[in-house]
Amino acid sequence: MNKELLQYLESFLTQKRVDLFKQVASQRTNHFTVVNEDVRHLHNTSAVIRSCDAFGVQNVHVIEEKIGRRIDKEIAMGAQKWTTVNRYNNVHETIENLKKDGYRIVATTPHHQAHTLQDFNIATPAALFFGREAEGLSDAVINEADDYIYIPTSGFTHSLNISVSAAIILQNLMQRLQNSSVNWQLSPKEQIELRLQWAKRHMKNYDELVERFMKVNKLYL
Repeated sequence: MNKELLQYLESFLTQKRVDLFKQVASQRTNHFTVVNEDVRHLHNTSAVIRSCDAFGVQNVHVIEEKIGRRIDKEIAMGAQKWTTVNRYNNVHETIENLKKDGYRIVATTPHHQAHTLQDFNIATPAALFFGREAEGLSDAVINEADDYIYIPTSGFTHSLNISVSAAIILQNLMQRLQNSSVNWQLSPKEQIELRLQWAKRHMKNYDELVERFMKVNKLYL
């Protein structure tokens, strides 16, 4: 039914918008996912979400265990509309859920035995954890991580702003992933569900149209 509903809803969109939804959905992935742990400054969390949208990572996880904030829509520039933001208030719960979903827990840190971007193994799904601006990731993440990754630097500064680090890492890993033989794309069913999600967020009369579709097809919500 989702496929038929999507076709119905997209008949109310311009062909340009429909084509864009299809194109972007085909380049989305859940092979990599990103986790922000208690990032202090709103604009950093929002900028990371924007990078996820730009490079094709669909799911973002925001842990707000110590610092509860809402996403800065101005900085994200609408990216939260096109990504799936999952919110948590406990780091251990986040790690447990991601591991159940088959993800390696990967800590981004310059202070631990780690892989550089170039030798990081992209073959298996990974959840990339980014920490607070000054403190970095918590001991809980560092201790429970399955792997570590860092960006090599050659200057006096050995760490980068979280939003800069996320953009560099995502661009590199996603480019390698897209050029690999790894099955990284969403399934056809997942792409349909994602386009439905986008239609809901894009169309002001979404609920009205869905109700009309259900009545015409004699279905029940």
